[in-house]
Amino acid sequence: MNYETRLRWEGDTATYDGYSREYRVEIDGKPELTGSADPTFRGDASRHNPEDLLVIALSSCHMLSYLALCARKRIRIVRYEDVANGRMSLRKDGGGQFDEVVLHPKVIVAAGDLALATELHHKAHDLCFIASSVNFPVRCDPTVTAQ
Repeated sequence: MNYETRLRWEGDTATYDGYSREYRVEIDGKPELTGSADPTFRGDASRHNPEDLLVIALSSCHMLSYLALCARKRIRIVRYEDVANGRMSLRKDGGGQFDEVVLHPKVIVAAGDLALATELHHKAHDLCFIASSVNFPVRCDPTVTAQ
């Protein structure tokens, strides 16, 4: 499988303070996404930033893996919400890295085994391509309840 994206930026980097941090991401057949840097790095707080998108990628990958597992086990999920938190630290050289991301999925089950529905979060984590590709811990703290 291959994923191709186009990233476009236009502006002038004549000064660090003055150049635009706004960029466009284009993927054939999909809506354009406009992003920016995090406000800490002089970006536009109203735009998605790369750090947001990484946390979203981890959260949505886990959810899609989890829902597939539940469907195969005939566990009927009717609602799934996640408030994911990513923690990043900055280095003295101006770089940084994520220290961890914690997923907090809240799942409502209409029919099926609640214990198995909870256990499947661990399997979903193992199957998530994005979580398997990062070099920092991704933890999952799920809550599973019956409808």
